[in-house]
Amino acid sequence: MGNWNTFTKKGVTALLAAFLLVSVQGPSRSFAAEINAEVPKIIEKTSPSVVAIIGKPTYDSNKTLEKNRFNLAHGTGVIVEAGGVIVTNAHVVKDMKNIVVVTSDGTTYNGHATNIDEESDLALVKIEASGLSPATFASSSDIKVGETVAAIGTPISFALRNSVTVGIVSGLDRSVSSQYQLIQTDAAINPGNSGGALINMNGEVIGINTMKYAEFGVENLGFAIPVDTVKYVLQHFKQYGKVKRPYLGLELEESWEAVVGLPSSTGLRVAYVDPDSPAAAAGIEQDNLVVSIGASKVKTLVDYNEAIKKYLPDDKVDITIQSGSSTVTKSVTLGEVLHPETKWKEDAEGSDLDADRGKTKIGDSHFGWSMKYPAGLVKGRQSEDGNSINFVDAKGEFSLSIQVDSESDELSPSALLNKLTGAEEDDYGYGDEAPSTILERQYVKREGGPFAKIVGRSGDQGYIQTRGFLHEGRLYKLQLFVTKDHYNNDFKQNSYNDLLDSFKLSFNAQDESLKDISVYSSGNTTYTNEYGLSFALPSSWQKSSYTGNSSFFNDDYSQMVQVRVTSASSGDTLAAWSERERKQFEAQYVPKYRKIEKPEELTLAGVPALKTAYAETLGNKWTAGYSLFFIKDKYKYQLEVSYPQDEEGAEVNDLLHTLTSTIEVDKESMDQELGFIQDLDELMDPDRTITYKNEKYKYSLQIPEMWTSSKSYDNKDQVSKSFLFTGGYLTIGADTKQSYEDAVKEEDAAQKKSHDNDSEYVFTNEETTLFGGVKAKKYEVNYASAKVPYKETTYIFNQNQISYTVTLRMDEAVRTEANEARLNKAFASLKFLDAAKK
Repeated sequence: MGNWNTFTKKGVTALLAAFLLVSVQGPSRSFAAEINAEVPKIIEKTSPSVVAIIGKPTYDSNKTLEKNRFNLAHGTGVIVEAGGVIVTNAHVVKDMKNIVVVTSDGTTYNGHATNIDEESDLALVKIEASGLSPATFASSSDIKVGETVAAIGTPISFALRNSVTVGIVSGLDRSVSSQYQLIQTDAAINPGNSGGALINMNGEVIGINTMKYAEFGVENLGFAIPVDTVKYVLQHFKQYGKVKRPYLGLELEESWEAVVGLPSSTGLRVAYVDPDSPAAAAGIEQDNLVVSIGASKVKTLVDYNEAIKKYLPDDKVDITIQSGSSTVTKSVTLGEVLHPETKWKEDAEGSDLDADRGKTKIGDSHFGWSMKYPAGLVKGRQSEDGNSINFVDAKGEFSLSIQVDSESDELSPSALLNKLTGAEEDDYGYGDEAPSTILERQYVKREGGPFAKIVGRSGDQGYIQTRGFLHEGRLYKLQLFVTKDHYNNDFKQNSYNDLLDSFKLSFNAQDESLKDISVYSSGNTTYTNEYGLSFALPSSWQKSSYTGNSSFFNDDYSQMVQVRVTSASSGDTLAAWSERERKQFEAQYVPKYRKIEKPEELTLAGVPALKTAYAETLGNKWTAGYSLFFIKDKYKYQLEVSYPQDEEGAEVNDLLHTLTSTIEVDKESMDQELGFIQDLDELMDPDRTITYKNEKYKYSLQIPEMWTSSKSYDNKDQVSKSFLFTGGYLTIGADTKQSYEDAVKEEDAAQKKSHDNDSEYVFTNEETTLFGGVKAKKYEVNYASAKVPYKETTYIFNQNQISYTVTLRMDEAVRTEANEARLNKAFASLKFLDAAKK
């Protein structure tokens, strides 16, 4: 079952769509009263079945990101069982943790998501309660276009929970941005009401609100999940713990009419058939048209989903298809779509919605400072080692930054004041703001430590107070910015000064009311990728990523861990894989410049693995390392550790132990959209070539496909094209203005100058012919640059009034027979376009 036109549909409907949390604020109260004087009674009857839901958003694992106590997500739910089972939208709770449910009477319960189905956008939340008021569900056949409906929910803010609005059913069988049909209502929809009830004038739930269109100029366009879809999902949750969806193995394509919303006259085109699927087994082929599922005609993907949800996996269903001019019916035994299970998310600090409850002070244990922690103080940016941090006020009245830098304790009061007057960049490249007008400048002596103080205006925006403390070789700089409106309020100003006065150059680890925000660590950090792989490295290491790889470096970049994950091809084995890698390594370096040991067997992530130790050099310093190989859950995992060979010892051994002892693969945490990731090394042919053609300078040649290329210009605008490989290159320079004789003179002078500068630089030159008679000058050099020996051959010749300079260079370390043959073959393939035309 596919959705080939998701992007197309989004394009068609982009003027409308935005998933939002739902609330209805439509007609005025007088209009509502005119529609139905019984609305208050109906709302009074139904409200106890509607709850508000609030929780924390799920965060990235980045340790410098703040778990902002005010950054909360909220939505709405409907009670379906008196024992505390609540239905809501999947998008409300799928990324929510530490869920709290508030009933209409204000009672608060801790809850957690037990079932999530993103395709229907429905989920269940469980709370430990009894005697609740379950909602009554209507029959879908009783819903009529134009009937009055009301919505109860939590729009905009959690403080507005149990808001009620009234509207009508604007349309049925809508299918915008959903797998299933939706109810359209003219009720205005606002963030926070997702998962709330859309009820009829009998007090029955006819749908669960799910989205609104919020594009500029679009009004009164909201949607709800119909009651029959809700009942279908709830029944599956109860019976199976999930929605058991049948699987056919088809990617289906709608007609143009269906995409733009016109009535379609054709079925769904089969764009792709999974080779191992039920559809393939039944003989359904690409470009067939699916006309019906059982007795249900299908012309849109929503038609298809509505039809297929009537069946269960392992059911047999008749599928009518059109192939060319003939129509046939296929009997298909359905498979099952597999989805990951719901996991109960809880914050590492516990289930409390406010993880900072009871914390009245905040500080950093590593840098040794603390201060008061007002309820409205929100932590913002923080540097990786914690020496720079910013706070803002939840109401937007002020901001506060703290910067800790190394500084001599001998700095005089005047020098310290002068230092605070200027603006400096923090670890993020953001500059501290310097006041435009200084209002106060003094050195304050107080018990607990003196400090320098600068107060000034920041243009017309507000006021800045900066304080600087010297302590044990560090400068602690506090900078408070207050908006103009609040600074002139004496009461507010006293509270700001009280916050600054509370700053202390101490941290009491025994004080339970003190929150530690230190991110500094001398231990390890665990990394996880989309393939379920996790491992630990020292916290001082840094990560960089690019397509297909992740690299990790220590603080001076001398040590590196590189991670590569690809799919295991059918029939591949651990031994065969590591042997291919060994052969590639040996083919790259001559024996004198490489070492590789026999693979060592070990266990990683609970499966057999191999560790291969190696070392390589270009002639100066040796680089050593280990390659770790293992295969698990259809993927090949390779971790390569490299470091300078002269650093071998306890530190490297500890690194390897930390890495190998923490490697794990969790299948459940894999990205569910991952497919087959081809290992390019399996397809690589080092001798395969491609044609490079330069029309301007009239030449072509065959270059190994695995080489890379670059272009450069010298100060005379001579163009050089370089083809690069590990340890060498082939460069072609072309000049239409320089004669052969001048080019030779220039090269003679350059070679002689190099020899004069270094007597070990020795070159030879001779007249020769190339390409069947072309006069050329050949220069050959064998030299060691920075202890890296290499051989370089340069040819100068003229063809078609163009002077060419071709240089072939290869380090001795990589001068294997195969590498040298590839380089010489590439040069020998040089052809001149005009000559080729003759």
